Amino acid sequence: MRKLYEVLADSDAEKHGQIRVIDESGEDYLYPAIAFSRVSLPESVIERVFSAHA
Repeated sequence: MRKLYEVLADSDAEKHGQIRVIDESGEDYLYPAIAFSRVSLPESVIERVFSAHA
């Protein structure tokens, strides 16, 4: 909860109600889409989030 994850486009996964997420390990995995809420962030916020993890 309350975490941001990068989502990779995967049309096959979406057909099955899943999304492909890059988790804390840096690997991508399939998860049920219902377990996540999609948000759109301004580019400036995205840059700050990625620079905080660098």
